[in-house]
Amino acid sequence: MILIKNVKRLDGTIHDVKIESESEEVIEAGGKLLMLPALIDPHVHFRVPGFDYKEDWITGAEAALQGGITTVFDMPNNNPPCCSVETYEQKKEMIDRELKSKEIPLRYHLYLGFSPQHAGSIGKLKKKAVALKAYLGGSFGDLALNGDKDIEEAFRLAAQDNMILAIHLEDHTLLEENRKKYQADEKPEIHGKIYSKEVSIKALERSLDLAEKYNTNVLFLQTSTKEEIDLIRKAKKAQLSVYCEVTPQHLFLTEKDYLKEGTRLKVVPPLRSQEDQDALWEGIKDGTVDFIGSAHSPHTIEEKSRSYHEASSGVPALETMLPLLLNAYHQKKISLEKIVQLTHLNLEDIFSLGRNFDCVLVDLELEQKVDEASLKTKSKWSPYANWTLKGWPVYTIVQGRVFRLR
Repeated sequence: MILIKNVKRLDGTIHDVKIESESEEVIEAGGKLLMLPALIDPHVHFRVPGFDYKEDWITGAEAALQGGITTVFDMPNNNPPCCSVETYEQKKEMIDRELKSKEIPLRYHLYLGFSPQHAGSIGKLKKKAVALKAYLGGSFGDLALNGDKDIEEAFRLAAQDNMILAIHLEDHTLLEENRKKYQADEKPEIHGKIYSKEVSIKALERSLDLAEKYNTNVLFLQTSTKEEIDLIRKAKKAQLSVYCEVTPQHLFLTEKDYLKEGTRLKVVPPLRSQEDQDALWEGIKDGTVDFIGSAHSPHTIEEKSRSYHEASSGVPALETMLPLLLNAYHQKKISLEKIVQLTHLNLEDIFSLGRNFDCVLVDLELEQKVDEASLKTKSKWSPYANWTLKGWPVYTIVQGRVFRLR
């Protein structure tokens, strides 16, 4: 039994809380630590199989727990990609083996990548995979889609098998035109011209038409522009079954940060304007945004420091997502209740996860800098390095295990 004494709850009351466990442990919260449901992160890239020099499930799990996250949804763009019964089961075996080797009790779910060559796997895995993921803007190997016909088939099959279809909003044709147009330019600021607003908006408009045609449950990942938020808000009012994710990168960084950090901040979709960021916060406030995902995409600092066209896209984000949100609470941008809704309750409901009693104890008054040397992620760097944030997780409790964080 884990006994947490004098812990604060969201309503401000202080209680003793007992959690079932095989071990006996007492945590004295002193009326200072606040108990929140542990975070569910619907968007991570743990790089196994194929790219485990960037991250593996041991370092990824340790980073997640350090950030108060006890459940993750892992993306399918591995090598080989997770897009068939065989590759799904192989990936799961690898993950279970890694986690068991260090006895790390992280909860996880896997996306199934949509592959026209392996479309028959969807029905076989519809009760195992957390959602179907389609790469509209071009990908590699079995995840590559060949035009509108394949895209429409993804919507049709997801609806047929009652799966959520998760997509990045990229119009492939327009994206390729922009790449050719700017292929000689190496300034990081051109990222937003290649992955222009129109690239996302055009893909969103097409996706909303298909969602309506097939009655598909669609999740729009990494929403980044005001126009997308406006269109998704309108679609929800029209009773379309659509969900909206935003990331810390787009909530806390803007295109102006490219001038200082360059390719380190190269992400897809790119960082946008202050007006776009304000629209994301407005979407959080009015319920258009359903959840926040870290989009944890670790790369080595060498891969991030290359010239613009060669630099990898993505940043590590697991360990800083909750501190950034708690700091935003102090800035009166978001309530604690809304943080819980966007990082736990909505995900539990939308993906029918069932309840668990994982929790995170946070010190709302703890103020410290993001220290790259202390990060658990294998990539060992952060876009928020040396930012001073107020509010940090101190304990993560998962499946009856206590992890002291700081």
